[in-house]
Amino acid sequence: MITTLADARALDNADPLYAIRDQFELPSDVIYLDGNSLGPLSTPAREAVERIVSHQWGPDLIKSWNQHDWIHMPLRVGDQIGRLIGAAPRQTLCCDSISVNLFKVLCASLDQFPGHVILSTKDNFPTDLYMVQGIQKLLAERNIELKLVAESELLDAIDSSVCAVLVTQVNFRTGALLNVSALVEKAHSAHAALILDLAHSAGAVPVELDTWRVDFAVGCTYKYLNAGPGAPAFLYVAQQHLGKAVQPLWGWMGHANPFAFSPQYEPAKDISQFLTGTPSILAMAAVEGALKVFEGINLATVREKSLQLSQAFELELERRGLLDYMPSISPTNVECRGSQLSFAHEHAYAICQAWIAAGVIADFRAPNYLRVGFTPLYLSFEELRTAIDKLEHIMTAEIYLQSQFQQRQKVT
Repeated sequence: MITTLADARALDNADPLYAIRDQFELPSDVIYLDGNSLGPLSTPAREAVERIVSHQWGPDLIKSWNQHDWIHMPLRVGDQIGRLIGAAPRQTLCCDSISVNLFKVLCASLDQFPGHVILSTKDNFPTDLYMVQGIQKLLAERNIELKLVAESELLDAIDSSVCAVLVTQVNFRTGALLNVSALVEKAHSAHAALILDLAHSAGAVPVELDTWRVDFAVGCTYKYLNAGPGAPAFLYVAQQHLGKAVQPLWGWMGHANPFAFSPQYEPAKDISQFLTGTPSILAMAAVEGALKVFEGINLATVREKSLQLSQAFELELERRGLLDYMPSISPTNVECRGSQLSFAHEHAYAICQAWIAAGVIADFRAPNYLRVGFTPLYLSFEELRTAIDKLEHIMTAEIYLQSQFQQRQKVT
């Protein structure tokens, strides 16, 4: 509970993660509740990029590919991400974008597993569905079907016609957290693959890809991993599929011997086959630096604070009567949601803009949801209470009805 300022400060004093916030370079006049969309700059991330520029690329030029081991950065950084998602070494790569990586693993699944249906959810993040639709057009002769169901109907919809179950662990709108283990078991019993999107999971909730026996996974590094806008994504391929599953984007970095410059493609037998072109070293340096913040941190502790933050926020909104104005669309059971909450209101966009103007950054998701992210590494309980004070004023005084908050920007 954060009913009083003293309550909030007591929770901060007892917070084992409180000192981690000093590693982030957040503006002093901003309360940031949008780390589920773009994480903030950390000092280790900035220093890592500066180090590559000033001490590697600058003085050592092209020698850096060997001298500073740039050539293995996708594997090295991939393994660092792997430790946060329950993956043993050499199953995770840092490369490309979620969309491109999804294309790779979807095609690999279609090549490896029987069935013609890609099963997903009606409210999955659109890019995941768009990639399937693109593959349907590209491989029209395969008669691939995209079947969309409600999250609650997923388990019952898995049958022998399904080639792959494509799901996002944490729903980007509602924050609902799927039971991945149960989905994997049902998918495998139907001889289908489980492809997991970790965009709103990695760095926020405990993930155990190996233990759950997930087949393929993708995720981004610019949300809870705080690697910067457009930072390289990651992909995971379970050990049993390496050397068998082949992705179709045959770039030179996925070749078994790229510097032989053979005119014929020969896929690497390890996770490297899922590489395509030359990796972005500067961007990957930011990822590697950002991941240093997680060293020595137990994700169970992160999860515990995340649930504390979201529950405290929701209870305080309820105590002040604000949920009467803007009901939550997120699961009521805290264990069944990720690290975000969403609230419905016809003026949700304007409310968000008014809140931002008051120094609290959250975000909006169509059609009418105010989305609030809780990032335990830098968000304090005192900040959370202050944010609620500002939101209460915006709602009760109807500040959001002012004309300057009604204009939609390109990025919402």
